[in-house]
Amino acid sequence: MHILIVEDEEKLAKALKKGLELKGYAVDWLPDPEKARTRILLYRNEYDLIILDLMLPGIDGATITESVRKDNVTTPIIILTARNETEHKVDLLNKGADDYIVKPFSFEVLLARINSVLRRPSVAQPVVLKVGDLEMDTATRTVKKQDEEIPLTLKEFSLLECFMRQPNEVLSREKLFDHVWDFNSLSWSNVLDVHMKNLRKKLNHEGDDPLFETVRGVGYRLTGAVHE
Repeated sequence: MHILIVEDEEKLAKALKKGLELKGYAVDWLPDPEKARTRILLYRNEYDLIILDLMLPGIDGATITESVRKDNVTTPIIILTARNETEHKVDLLNKGADDYIVKPFSFEVLLARINSVLRRPSVAQPVVLKVGDLEMDTATRTVKKQDEEIPLTLKEFSLLECFMRQPNEVLSREKLFDHVWDFNSLSWSNVLDVHMKNLRKKLNHEGDDPLFETVRGVGYRLTGAVHE
């Protein structure tokens, strides 16, 4: 999952970025609201969630939210606010925010809100994904094959989740990179190939058909676990 943090308070932003990355998210951080609005509009399909501070210099988070919603950006938005008045909260939701968190807040509360918002896409998606003999629990972040738990790194888990949500579809290298790594990562490096190689080693038992097909010049497809 790829998250954009828009927060001008550097200490808070860096703490949130580090904490979310330790939980397996790819995270970008922008302190400038105008640059953030431009990034959101240009890369609207690359982010799964936006965490947006309300009190930003020049243009506030509510205005950014209302603006990008008018441009048909549907990415979920959680707003961080120091104000706790009911009318203020209603206004944020009416302008297009999916949720809000009142400062100060605990990191555990933010994680819970993120998980809640990400479970509410336009098409409901299950917590437990099953593709053939593969089973993934996105809440406990566990993966099993034929009831045997397979230990995966955070990046391996995120990659596999992309495939299990779209089995038997070719996923481009760019799409996989956008959902698993942050904006500053080098999409032309071999980091994706290395992680795919490791996934294959962990998930393919001896004698099994290959789980992943490499589509030359495009990307990869999860096929071996799909029962036609």
